Amino acid sequence: MSSSSQPKFEENDELETAVDQAISACGGDLRATVRALIVANEYLESEAAELMKAVSRAYARGRFGSYSG
Repeated sequence: MSSSSQPKFEENDELETAVDQAISACGGDLRATVRALIVANEYLESEAAELMKAVSRAYARGRFGSYSG
């Protein structure tokens, strides 16, 4: 087995563990798990949108300089 394929398996194992934990947290109810994940995703999307607005306002007010690399 090549070393480049090893991280893929580890990543997959972590993902499978996270899936199992999410299902377990919802008492094994798959619909409840999907519902909880959708709600969590919507919350994170709204938080990201608020942060983008805040950064945009700060940039427009000159609080951030442009990145020159």
